[in-house]
Amino acid sequence: MKLIWSYLKKYPKWLILDIFGGFFIVVVNLGLPTVLARMIDQGLTKNDEPALYFWTWVMFAVVLAGILGRIVLIYAAGKLTTSMIKDMRNDMYDKLQEYSHHEYEQIGVSSLVTRMTSDAFVLMQFAEQALRLGIVTPMMMLFSVVMILLTSPSLAWIVAVSIPFLIVVVWYVAVKTRPISEKQQATLDKLNQYVRENLTGLRVIRAFAREAFQEQRFEEKNALYADTSKRLFILTGLTEPFFVQIIIAMIVAIVWFALDPLAKGQLQIGDVVAFIEYSFHALFSFLIFANLFTMYPKMAVSSQRIEEVMTLPISINPNEDGIKETKTRGYLEFDNVTFAYPGETESPVLHNISFKTKPGETIAFIGSTGSGKSSLVNLIPRFYDVTLGRILVDGVDVRDYHVKALRSKIGFIPQKALLFTGTIGDNLKYGKEDASLSELEEAADVSQAKEFIDSREEGFEAHLAEGGSNLSGGQKQRLSIARAVIKRPDIFIFDDSFSALDYKTDAILRRRLKSITQDATVLIVAQRVGTIMDADQIIVLDQGEIVGRGTHEELVATNPIYREIANSQLNSQHLQEEG
Repeated sequence: MKLIWSYLKKYPKWLILDIFGGFFIVVVNLGLPTVLARMIDQGLTKNDEPALYFWTWVMFAVVLAGILGRIVLIYAAGKLTTSMIKDMRNDMYDKLQEYSHHEYEQIGVSSLVTRMTSDAFVLMQFAEQALRLGIVTPMMMLFSVVMILLTSPSLAWIVAVSIPFLIVVVWYVAVKTRPISEKQQATLDKLNQYVRENLTGLRVIRAFAREAFQEQRFEEKNALYADTSKRLFILTGLTEPFFVQIIIAMIVAIVWFALDPLAKGQLQIGDVVAFIEYSFHALFSFLIFANLFTMYPKMAVSSQRIEEVMTLPISINPNEDGIKETKTRGYLEFDNVTFAYPGETESPVLHNISFKTKPGETIAFIGSTGSGKSSLVNLIPRFYDVTLGRILVDGVDVRDYHVKALRSKIGFIPQKALLFTGTIGDNLKYGKEDASLSELEEAADVSQAKEFIDSREEGFEAHLAEGGSNLSGGQKQRLSIARAVIKRPDIFIFDDSFSALDYKTDAILRRRLKSITQDATVLIVAQRVGTIMDADQIIVLDQGEIVGRGTHEELVATNPIYREIANSQLNSQHLQEEG
């Protein structure tokens, strides 16, 4: 509830209007029985026509006030809840932008999606009910009790006896529903994970004919979610029938015990009717409030999950007061860098890495799978922070930069090319928002993407499906490279970004890149020797350590690991070219 209130209090005017509308509804619901009692006792019983008309007009005015109050309450509650959930989701999304890879791995992408959609919706539902029913019902119960005592104190004990039974039911349901709600949301996380994996891995599933396995896997988890939800709905559904029976028993008891006072003239018929109405409103309000209370455990679980997202400590400090400008551009140095992933400090993936480079140089990294190549380049834009040592960009430790200023110096082309839904032009402008058409064309030409872009009727306005799924792997890589070229950064990082290109396109692309990157530092992670043969310095990694460095010719002559890789690949390439 604290989380919800932190957002609702931003709109005090709408809160006041919400309370105002609720007060009107209470006045109407309790005013009608009072008017009805006067109508019966002063108009019908005494056959007084003027009094009957008078109380009819009063009743009409009360009903109009009730309609006004209900409109105000519904509108104010709707305005508050929609504003609350909009602000909450915006804050969650902003927080996610600050997350490092570690935070995403810690919570899980599927769970984050569930929290931003399903959990936020649960909070919106609860807030909407609280702003409508939670405002009205407490006032209704309080004023109903007052009217009960004023109308017939001798019958008030019947209502008092009924309330403990209602409290027991509410308490039991609330205690039982919280653990079930926690299990329900955790199961929903797993369901979302399975759906996400199934959609992203659809080709693999079909290639291995594992549709039946995936269906069974999903059905099992879906059955568990359905079973958990059923238990939750049964528990929360128990309150209403119990409450209705208690209310019916109360009304019967009121009528029974009112017979003697009526016979003796101590009570009038109108007062008994009004008393029954007040008692009904008191207990029915308690029922509605109890239903709201039974929603609380599920809301508390969702609120806790959202707060976890909002308060999770960020492992990469953005350093808002950090350095934003430097005199030099394009200088990079690794100074005895050791790195272990968070929680795995006893098994570093990089050990004592040191090297320097300056603008105009190309440094390449090669090694077996798992040797630490991608981990090394991920440290430069601070996707992770070093465990020991330091990384200097233009003579400044990367941790001393404002993180956005640091990343503005870097053009990062990831191993897996990722494109966004939209046009080709929109994707390229991620590198430079105000890029002109000539800049787009130049970047496309350099990256060897111009031919397939021009082949499309819409050109740069051609639409890309989610993740660029309507393009080939090579086409996606070329657009990803073009996006970095448009940015014209001080440091280019190609993390195995040429793997989907044929040898000819690879060679042409790298040759064209030289004119663009001549004043920048270029880092290339590659599995293919042919991609890095022309690098100024090649660093060979093995199990996270540098085991060789030099030019292609030097390493072939002196480094057995590199020589083995080069011989196997170049011989294979030579055979392919001959074939």
